[in-house]
Amino acid sequence: MARFYRKLAVLAKIETVEGTDAVPTGAANAIQMNNVTITPLAGDQVSRDLLLPYLGQQGVILTGTYATLSGQVEIAGAGAAGDVPGYGVLLRMCGLAETITPDTDVQYDPISGAFEAGTLYFNHDGVRHILLGAKGNVSANLTPKQIPHFTFTLTGLLGTISDTALPSVDYTAFQVPVPVNKANTTLSLLGAAAVAESVAIDLGNQIEPRFLIGAESIQLVDRNPSGTCVVEARLLATTNWFAAAQARTRGALAAQHGTIAGNIVKFDAPAVEIGRPTEGQTQKIINYSLPLMLCTDAGDDELKITVK
Repeated sequence: MARFYRKLAVLAKIETVEGTDAVPTGAANAIQMNNVTITPLAGDQVSRDLLLPYLGQQGVILTGTYATLSGQVEIAGAGAAGDVPGYGVLLRMCGLAETITPDTDVQYDPISGAFEAGTLYFNHDGVRHILLGAKGNVSANLTPKQIPHFTFTLTGLLGTISDTALPSVDYTAFQVPVPVNKANTTLSLLGAAAVAESVAIDLGNQIEPRFLIGAESIQLVDRNPSGTCVVEARLLATTNWFAAAQARTRGALAAQHGTIAGNIVKFDAPAVEIGRPTEGQTQKIINYSLPLMLCTDAGDDELKITVK
């Protein structure tokens, strides 16, 4: 019997003991995603390279097998200020600490240790893949006339793969997003209000599957946040991006998407450096593509995501 591509359920839950199935449920842990893909048997392979009296393929042995899941989640609030967004669990699995201020907001800040890991269930129309001890990376993209998205890439140890019925899911923690435009989205960079074609931010986590005698795990070993902002070109008297790049001037990036409490997401980076600008055009209007380096200021503060 055929299985259908659009019938998918993704569940995620933080593990109490890393690498031990947290048993997420559709009622409490469903993640609303799109553009989801899985690499079910990633890893290495080795050949025996036997010397025999004849030629031919000898096959391989699969080693260090793990799985990766990637997909997008719409950038939107949680429904009310202080509520945890449905995708919060994924941000925690990407090395961000969650701080809840009731009736105000939920903040996600980078940390440099004691990283949380999670269990992922990927059920594609009746076949369920389980990923254990999962950690990953997240990026965000805000482009006008589009729905903004987080993109998550998550890596986990290989659990079971089995025929399992799709669960019933509850997506009430996920709000309907608003499009990126002048009314819904604001952006400033190095103190200047920017007229921008896009802004993209990548947390830049380095994830390493680690297979040793006596221990197997997924490790988050480094972080190098970066991004790109494409701005409409103005006269240098307005904003001189070239001078800022040459002087290695650091300044803040502040972006907010949404205007109504319960559906606002903010991105704040206090110490951004501009890389080498490049010139381009869209609709025959000149623009500059600005590489962004999200630097640490006081430590573990390169980027703050606030949902309120």
